[in-house]
Amino acid sequence: MLAAALLLCAAPIASAAPATTDGHPPAHGAAPLYISDYTDNTVLRLPPGGGDPVTVPADGLTRPTGMALDASGDLYIADTGNNRVVRVPGDGGPQVTVDTTGLSRPIGLALTANGDLYIADSFNDRVVMVPADGSGQVTVPTSGLLHPNGLALDGAGNLFVADFVNDRVVKVPAGGGPQTTVPATGLSQPTELAFDRRGNLFVSDSGNDRVVELPAGGGPQRTVPATGLNSPYGLAFDPAGALYIADFNNDRVVKLPVRGGQHTLPVAGLHTPAGLAVPPGRDAY
Repeated sequence: MLAAALLLCAAPIASAAPATTDGHPPAHGAAPLYISDYTDNTVLRLPPGGGDPVTVPADGLTRPTGMALDASGDLYIADTGNNRVVRVPGDGGPQVTVDTTGLSRPIGLALTANGDLYIADSFNDRVVMVPADGSGQVTVPTSGLLHPNGLALDGAGNLFVADFVNDRVVKVPAGGGPQTTVPATGLSQPTELAFDRRGNLFVSDSGNDRVVELPAGGGPQRTVPATGLNSPYGLAFDPAGALYIADFNNDRVVKLPVRGGQHTLPVAGLHTPAGLAVPPGRDAY
């Protein structure tokens, strides 16, 4: 049952209708939002400020999950069912399969500013890194991971890993040194991770149907005020600092603006949205 939950292959298809909770028209910020539609094997792009979604021209995807964007607009997609990662160039060029070795159910992705790509190689219980310089895939030194899922990098380049089966988040220091467990309470099957502009870490606590915030400077853990979540997955922040949550089993993406409230994005026909991504550039938040 746990393996099925991780693979997301047996996830039910819910039928939640788009709605808002505060009477305001749903919209998103001044940056495109990418959504991986796990069941439909597609990735959608929502234009800045709203508008009709466009299907990203990615070929042959099977169960896409995590995504990452680089500074040039190239989109990296964890093509989980095909055990590969693909890159869709932002300039419209042909799709490329990232040069990796032996991946088994890759899920989470994270990119450094210089283009090094981290991949949660979930069924191999490891994280690998593909350097931008082409020198070849390396395994990140971690210990005890069981089906790692989401990845995130903080401002100092430290790597954070959602350790799905172990119900924890671990930190791998950028400069080497021992792995540590991030202080958190009551996590159950954490999936995705994201940092806000202040360095606070947000965790999709999927087994508890919630998202939690772990303050950058320590302090008490907080549950994000999102209502009605069912197995939340992908997380992303837009340039205004609003949080987006892929509400996997409710077939929707919800937005939590900085000012408060909750909106459901008007995206018809979503079936188990998994990953979310916005272009880099948080310095402008």
